[in-house]
Amino acid sequence: MTMSFRLFALLILALAIASASTHTVTLFQPSVVSGTELKPGDYKLKVESDKAIIQKGREKVEATVKVETGEAKFSTTSVRYTSEAGKYKIREIRLGGTNTTLVFN
Repeated sequence: MTMSFRLFALLILALAIASASTHTVTLFQPSVVSGTELKPGDYKLKVESDKAIIQKGREKVEATVKVETGEAKFSTTSVRYTSEAGKYKIREIRLGGTNTTLVFN
């Protein structure tokens, strides 16, 4: 019984790792995500189901996203903004090398 439990636990762990994808995104200007302003720079972007985690060092922001799949792959990662109260709020991120768009709520 313990051997089958270990195999099951290992399978669950492998699926959890495979379901999350990690990318790099560069912000060229101060950008707001979930009410937090991020400074320009390179960030690690991790996508887990309907959640995006943007992290640089100890700075970490989580946001709910809608994951959309298009027909064509994007050649580069790009960030689209809306302007609110003089600040740039991230509206969506198109992930280079994939056909995935993250739409921020």
